[in-house]
Amino acid sequence: QVQLVESGGGLVQAGGSLRLSCAVSGSSFSGNVMGWYRQAPGKQRELVAYISSSGNTNYAESVKGRFTISRDNAKNTVYLQMNSLKPEDTAVYYCNKYSISPYRNWGQGTQVTVSS
Repeated sequence: QVQLVESGGGLVQAGGSLRLSCAVSGSSFSGNVMGWYRQAPGKQRELVAYISSSGNTNYAESVKGRFTISRDNAKNTVYLQMNSLKPEDTAVYYCNKYSISPYRNWGQGTQVTVSS
């Protein structure tokens, strides 16, 4: 069974940085496009960024220039470096396949809180 374990969240002041990690086990990782998603209170989950197996990336307009997604296929891990954080980045962050058929079981996510 696929397991997604996100970590690295926390409380940070506006303008600060965090680096999130997502370890994937129980599934082939290197061939999948992986994405980071977030869900703020009262809002739907949204895509933040995704990265292809070869390293091509794409970002939501709201984070472009501030966030960087990367992956280490040897470690089955995808990362999200978040700089210049804003209060509106506050959310629970999740990773999953960027696919019409993502992994069924999402991880617990990691809370990111940005204070103004």
